[in-house]
Amino acid sequence: MSSEVPDDSDEVDRIVAAWGRERPDLDLAPLAVMSRLTRLGRKLDLARREAFERNGLESWEFDVLAALRRAGAPYAMSPGALVTETMVTSGTMTNRVDRLVARGLVNRQPAPGDRRGVLVTITPEGRERVDAAFTDLLAVERDLLGPVPGSEHATLAAYLHRLLTQFDR
Repeated sequence: MSSEVPDDSDEVDRIVAAWGRERPDLDLAPLAVMSRLTRLGRKLDLARREAFERNGLESWEFDVLAALRRAGAPYAMSPGALVTETMVTSGTMTNRVDRLVARGLVNRQPAPGDRRGVLVTITPEGRERVDAAFTDLLAVERDLLGPVPGSEHATLAAYLHRLLTQFDR
């Protein structure tokens, strides 16, 4: 990779150019890609957090409510299924459900046919909040993708899918 920085450079171009001067023996292409993904990830996290806050939710609250909403009617899941869906520990999920119950965004109810089982269900207010936050989130993400023509979104998604599937196996 060249150590020259183009006129339309970003911070990653400058970092790659500096490494190129210092280590011309290395292929710096992975650095150029992964550093941009890392920086985009940080920007996306901030934009998501702001979208959720505008709708009175924290990121973790959105995660739990969104899992319930995506489950479809009756918008109920066992705590174990929520643990799997949100990738947190069972202790963390118990704490999260307790806090969401206190806010009136979810309810606990007995699982049909299982005296010891519990289902977590989204309340109408929880559904309203997660729907509004999701609509806001999509607008924010659309804006972040603005520099990439819409006709290229599927191609970009396919490349990112290829990178991510190695971790899902």
